[in-house]
Amino acid sequence: MFAVFRRIALWFALAGGAAACGLALLTVVSIAMRATVSKPIPGDVELMQMGIALCISLYLPWCQLQRANIIVDFFTQKLPQRPQRALDGIGSVLLAVMCVLLSLRTGAGALAVSGAGETTMIIGLPMWWAYAMLAPGLALTALIALWQGLRQLRGLDAGTPAPADGVPS
Repeated sequence: MFAVFRRIALWFALAGGAAACGLALLTVVSIAMRATVSKPIPGDVELMQMGIALCISLYLPWCQLQRANIIVDFFTQKLPQRPQRALDGIGSVLLAVMCVLLSLRTGAGALAVSGAGETTMIIGLPMWWAYAMLAPGLALTALIALWQGLRQLRGLDAGTPAPADGVPS
């Protein structure tokens, strides 16, 4: 299962990286146009807002798979491994629940905003696009977190970051 999640999460992260590069190029061109001809790219801020939200949601699955999220273990770092693993498993399952809810709500929000016909103010992009773009990354993050959490609770996963060889501990 790790290999499947790794491949999909990697493609999501690469797509997020490509989007981030495109947004960086958009920013450079818009600033250059503003400085040289006093006319920036119309809607550059709108595009940046939507694009950065997309990038973040596409990076989340890879971040979760690599266990690169911030963990506050101040109170648990001295616990034995079994309770630490149980707490990490509970945390992963709770993250999965939160991501499922966020994915469902962004999907529902996309439908509601689409039905209302809302668009961005400057270039008139449909607002539902911004909501719909978030759902796949959140859903994949939920699946990965649930898989990790269940493995941790069963004692099959030490909860450590994935090693370079891609085989979970």
